[in-house]
Amino acid sequence: MPMLPVGDDWPAYGGTYEARRYSPLDQINRDNVSGLEKIWEFNTGDLPRDGDGSEGKYAAETTPLVIDGRMYLCSAMNQLIALDADTGREIWRYDPGVSTDAIPYSASCRGVAYYATPGERVEEACATRIIEGTLDARLIAVDAQTGLPCAGFGEQGQVNLLEGIGDSVPGFFSVTSPPTIVRGVVVIGHQVLDNQRRDAPSGVVRGYDAVTGELRWAWDLANPEITGLPPEGETYTRGTPNMWTIASGDDELGLVYLPLGNSAVDYYGADRRELSNEYATSLVALDVTTGRPAWHFQTVRYDVWDYDLGSQGTLVDLPAGSSTVPAIVLPSKQGDIYVLNRATGEPLFPVEDRPVPTGGVEPENLSPTQPFSTYHTLARPDLTERDMWGMSPLDQLWCRIQFRQSNYDGIYTPPSADRRWIQYPGYNGGSDWGGIAVDPVRGVIIANYNDMPNHNQLVERERIERLGVRPIDSAERSDPDAPDSMQPQEGVPWGIDVNAGWRVPFTGLMCKQPPYGGIRAIDLATGKTLWDRPFGTARSNGPFGIPSRLPFVIGTPNNAGGVMTAGGIMFIAATTDDLLKAIDVDTGETLWQAVLPAGGQATPITYAVDGRQYVAIMAGGHHFMETPIGDAVIAWSLPGAARP
Repeated sequence: MPMLPVGDDWPAYGGTYEARRYSPLDQINRDNVSGLEKIWEFNTGDLPRDGDGSEGKYAAETTPLVIDGRMYLCSAMNQLIALDADTGREIWRYDPGVSTDAIPYSASCRGVAYYATPGERVEEACATRIIEGTLDARLIAVDAQTGLPCAGFGEQGQVNLLEGIGDSVPGFFSVTSPPTIVRGVVVIGHQVLDNQRRDAPSGVVRGYDAVTGELRWAWDLANPEITGLPPEGETYTRGTPNMWTIASGDDELGLVYLPLGNSAVDYYGADRRELSNEYATSLVALDVTTGRPAWHFQTVRYDVWDYDLGSQGTLVDLPAGSSTVPAIVLPSKQGDIYVLNRATGEPLFPVEDRPVPTGGVEPENLSPTQPFSTYHTLARPDLTERDMWGMSPLDQLWCRIQFRQSNYDGIYTPPSADRRWIQYPGYNGGSDWGGIAVDPVRGVIIANYNDMPNHNQLVERERIERLGVRPIDSAERSDPDAPDSMQPQEGVPWGIDVNAGWRVPFTGLMCKQPPYGGIRAIDLATGKTLWDRPFGTARSNGPFGIPSRLPFVIGTPNNAGGVMTAGGIMFIAATTDDLLKAIDVDTGETLWQAVLPAGGQATPITYAVDGRQYVAIMAGGHHFMETPIGDAVIAWSLPGAARP
């Protein structure tokens, strides 16, 4: 089935499976965007409930789809919902009954996929269908018109994704991202909860028939001989890198592009498999018909920093003289943006091997060099003691002492156990799962990014045991008094203690001076910066978790992406100030903003119904970003926008 175009519709998570997050709609533009008004608000009703184990774990992150005037979305706990995109009225709902014990790191469903069966009339059952992966590891297909399960898909509309996985427990193996459908094959990865144990469930990526749910292929990177289900009594290779984020796809080339994560566990790698080391933290292009690799490009060698690829690759036609080259633009957590020929994997801008620090607990295994992109990087210069900051002299003194006492030799400082080490950028980026947006007409990339360090330390196994820090599948639960920052990494000599964002214990603020996040426009053809500024205000941030309500732009942490339009606007929330903003693509100026009822850690969309353009977002909040949790889907439009 050829991919539906972006226009009135928003048919895939990234707009299309090219993942440009760009719309040709221009009814809303620079001149009139300040007049946007809220048209409707819909509440999913899916919120944490006291005593059900979900408190402090919600982060909906949902990007809806719109096809033919209907909006399709998933709630945090995988309820599928169809709305009238013009009014916000609920049309149908399907609740797969996911238990809260299946919540991994967070209750998140980033989105769903849409598929129309070629040759079938729309009125036929499941001629059009909505497909999602669930937190409890099911692949589900329902009729897009009625919400009823597609009886011919798997077993009564469901496929069990735990088949062939082996030992697991609820919350260890889950799906939080939407599948990608290329040439009728539903390509899906999954999340494996980080840093629990070396013998973790496999990172196998699989392709299923979009109509029948039949397994077409499996790619077990460490055992290429397994192309379907494992032989009886065996499992897919355990502990291998997984794809927890979103793939992109090229229907013409028949390739699907997988941003891979790291092997289990993140911060120690001495006994990783050779093929895991080869493919970890790589972009892998698979032949969607066979599931076999066509090429792969590794962004980090021997990754012990949790620099897994979180961003969806974006497919563009890169200008090259009088013609274009089929390219994929790949952002990374360490900040580098790579541009590759998407047919061959060859870099279209040089990638340089540069010396990096070695040492730590396994100096003999670390790579002495790492690949750095010469196209563009979002990374800032190395930190210095002068960058240490605080709301009070006491904060600043504490942070400067910590800086002097830490191991730090710039990016890729090795993990250490003798003292804490500074990881900059931290594991949240650079770029994370929100990715980038590309305007192919103007030739502009806009990337929002994080600018924060982590402050980490490997922890001796004996201390991990003494503190009662146990893996998720342990017969004994972790001690409730064990530090939340510690993870067991069972099966290797060290656990890990991660101070994400490098927080000060007194005020809860960060040691590094602001900004903590930015937004940047980049020339697609050359990689040159067009403008760059801090992103996010201080209105919801302050010491001791008390919002300051100050409107000053300081640059806050941000998660999620944005959408660009032909009207010269970038719509984006993402920051911790609970605002949806309209930003001028040419200048970076904020032209309009709306206060959201909860955190905007989701990527917005734009679409049209009967000639009227809308902008919509899920305001679901995010526990890790410390934004308010909610369940609202909201749409804005121009008052009295003309209809034909």
